[in-house]
Amino acid sequence: MNEGVNPITRILWRSDDDGSAERFSGRATAEGWRLEGVVVLPIEGEPAAIRYHVELDPGWRTRQAEVAIDVHAGHRTITFVADGDGGWKVDGAQAEPLDGCIDVDFGFTPATNTLQVRRLGLEVGESRTLPVAWLAFPALTVQPLVQTYTRLDADRWRYGDEDFTAELVVDPDGYVLRYGDDIWQATAHRSD
Repeated sequence: MNEGVNPITRILWRSDDDGSAERFSGRATAEGWRLEGVVVLPIEGEPAAIRYHVELDPGWRTRQAEVAIDVHAGHRTITFVADGDGGWKVDGAQAEPLDGCIDVDFGFTPATNTLQVRRLGLEVGESRTLPVAWLAFPALTVQPLVQTYTRLDADRWRYGDEDFTAELVVDPDGYVLRYGDDIWQATAHRSD
């Protein structure tokens, strides 16, 4: 990956799978990295919006994250704080089931797959299996999920968990351009 070459990346993703669109940005900060996005999509047939951000240390380990969901029925915010060594708090409470997880993964965006792509630094042909703090969507439950990442080529990865597998195409900085055949597709991409 090109460390620091592209300090700001902006992507517009579309998902035919769940009818969503997302405006995403990722950038270097004084503390490491910040990923943020706004997703618009239907939830239970109602127009909804999800705003999120993830704060990462220089090694791409999750340190904080927040997800704010706005639907017709109301607003919900979920906060994550991680110590970078596998300890977590969710909404201010210790989350012992997440012990050992380093990364957060949000089920409504491909943005959080970049964390593992960047942090693991795998060579072509290498695989790694690890637990992540997974925010399932649309259930909005937080639980550990064991995931496997395999680097297939310079710009291609295979993601897998116990129920699902997809190929990811990434840009030179590890941001997802395509996730599966129709799950998420970048329709606009700019780095500067």
